[in-house]
Amino acid sequence: MRDYCGEGVMDATLIVIDSETELARAGVLVDQLMESDDPGDIARLAAQARLIVSYEEDRWPRRSPKPAAVIRYLMDQHGLTRADMAPLIGAASRVGEVLRGQRHLSLAMVQRLRAHFRVPADLLLPPVTTPPARRRAKRPAA
Repeated sequence: MRDYCGEGVMDATLIVIDSETELARAGVLVDQLMESDDPGDIARLAAQARLIVSYEEDRWPRRSPKPAAVIRYLMDQHGLTRADMAPLIGAASRVGEVLRGQRHLSLAMVQRLRAHFRVPADLLLPPVTTPPARRRAKRPAA
């Protein structure tokens, strides 16, 4: 790798991130690289940004929101009350059960909510869990 004397960033290495300290150092490097117009620095900026994203996704993986949280968010954004949700979910008691996570949404409810709020159905469905592998029956020895 080459050094940039006088212009660009002096240190031509990338920072492999394996700790919060290295993450902070990488952030400083990104700030420096963003000020450069040098094509080499721009390429380093892209590579360092990918290293940061990789570390952050590994350290803090994304979790899908629970359907009840999505519904509460949509209600808040649209200024809706539980009573306003009755046509989409059902009786007030059912709305309460859904919002507390005590009842899953039926497919009909998901379809009504999806159409009303124009959101993807997968936001309203519980996360898919893989069933445990079935054990094969042992065959008698021959």
